Amino acid sequence: MKLASFEIDGRRSIGVVLGDAIADIAADGALPATMEAFLALGPAGIDAARAAAANAPHHELGAVHLLAPVTRPQKYLAIAANYQSHIDEVLAANPSYVPPVHQRWFTKLPTATNGPYDPIPMPPESSELDYEAELAIVIGTRCRRVSVADAPSVVAGYTVCNDVSVRDWQKRSPTIMLGKAWDGHGPLGPWIVTPDEIGDPHALRITCSVNGEVRQNGSTSEMIHDCWAQIAYLSTVFTLEPGDVIATGTPFGTGGSAKPPRYLAIGDVVRCEVEKIGAIEGIVVAEAV
Repeated sequence: MKLASFEIDGRRSIGVVLGDAIADIAADGALPATMEAFLALGPAGIDAARAAAANAPHHELGAVHLLAPVTRPQKYLAIAANYQSHIDEVLAANPSYVPPVHQRWFTKLPTATNGPYDPIPMPPESSELDYEAELAIVIGTRCRRVSVADAPSVVAGYTVCNDVSVRDWQKRSPTIMLGKAWDGHGPLGPWIVTPDEIGDPHALRITCSVNGEVRQNGSTSEMIHDCWAQIAYLSTVFTLEPGDVIATGTPFGTGGSAKPPRYLAIGDVVRCEVEKIGAIEGIVVAEAV
């Protein structure tokens, strides 16, 4: 099942995507109109969504504005250097770089969240804007100290992330957060795909193209720390809540590690795609200040 957040006629709702249409399952008020509240219902909510989809009002996908499936996650977490191919390209560009020994995490703030097809803002403070196509996990069950074996049971589904990065600001901060948490630099979507439609999340093709040119072409099988290890590690430290987003890392091909660097420019169209989920796409625009 594909679960989406959308806006139509000034009203926000959630729906089930059925081909080229979306079933407005919150239209009658029986289900919450926000994904965060819906996911908090747990498995009962998923069952209710399946039942409601057949009789709910349907809209053409082209008639709605798709939002990030979780528009304001309590936590938007991302792992650094989780693909060896990306570590290798960073080392080639910067031989003094020290790869992490343990999982290295940073936070993309909730205001970084952006819609799947919304513009990507280029801040006036930097021209070193970069892309990172990633598989993202959406948590569906409140949990703490989850074992690797139990980690699949707390996942609501998966979505596509573009971990937009401001590289010069990233280098200024030991935690790298200052280069990762700018407003609008966390596009997500186009929807959440439930685990039953994904199967193994560690066997998915992941790509990024800029103006139609493929820059990244990898597989989630390349992860150093897989999805279950990430959930177990994070939940050791703090409680994960329904709607929390975990971006799982990016493969080789980032612009900042190219020689010379290939940063994004205003007017560039960035498309990130993950097999079995879909694609998000945004045009780079000058941020309004």
